[in-house]
Amino acid sequence: MPFSKFLGVLDATRSKDVRKIMVNERTKLIVNDPPYNVVVGNNNTKNLFKKALSDYIVFSEKWVKNAIDILDDDAHLYIWLGTDYKDNFQPLPDFIILMRNFRQLQPKNIITMRNQRGYGTQKNWMWVRQELLYYIKGSPEFNVSAEYTDIPKILRGYYKKVNGQITENFGRSKSEYIRAGNVWVDIQQVFYRMEENVPGCYAQKPLKAIERIISSGSREGDLVVDFFSHAGTTLIAGEILKRKVYTFDIDSVFAEISIRRLERFRKIGKTGWQWNNPFPEINIKEFKKCT
Repeated sequence: MPFSKFLGVLDATRSKDVRKIMVNERTKLIVNDPPYNVVVGNNNTKNLFKKALSDYIVFSEKWVKNAIDILDDDAHLYIWLGTDYKDNFQPLPDFIILMRNFRQLQPKNIITMRNQRGYGTQKNWMWVRQELLYYIKGSPEFNVSAEYTDIPKILRGYYKKVNGQITENFGRSKSEYIRAGNVWVDIQQVFYRMEENVPGCYAQKPLKAIERIISSGSREGDLVVDFFSHAGTTLIAGEILKRKVYTFDIDSVFAEISIRRLERFRKIGKTGWQWNNPFPEINIKEFKKCT
């Protein structure tokens, strides 16, 4: 029996909209992937935008307040955020400074996820990183076993005395595999080669990354919330891990993609479309002629 999944076309900056989907519930885990205030594909759209930094910070402050309002007393908040190196690395440092105003939250970590592919020039280091900010409210449980990767340990060493005996790291370890730490290098993101790819969702996050976050901060049956559904990855991860998921997006196209992705997974077990069109009823060539 699938766990509850609620999805809407709602605005993360409006408390009324958040209450529509949450009613009186609270959550122990929010995973948000807001717009990064970086132009995508050299084009601005209504919902994938770049605006004045001051306006972006106002936008961010509103949705963060709404997120805090629905957090349980002991809860996790994860926020994916990018930087524009062509514009003084905004908005990441500005957003971090903004978060200092929310005394209910404690900063816990900045996680860097390494992309397998990146962008750059012959005059700069290739840009292959994505940042994930981790905050907590209260003292939530953290499932450390979710942090272990599929990469086996190969280096011995790091000797220290335990109970009067000299031990090395293999003897003290709880696993034969290394922990991800706060630099994630083990997650494949060449999406066009992967079943989970959702064409057109340029900010899509890897299913494995979202599963890691959900496994570390929630238990089976818990509620997970995502204010920016986009490709619907949190929905799929929640379905796999048997969590309730409430999510929404201000863009009705992304909301529809998320619904279709969940329906597709429930029907045939596919996590995405790889290189196929999520909207097969639309003739893309004819659509382009009309636009």
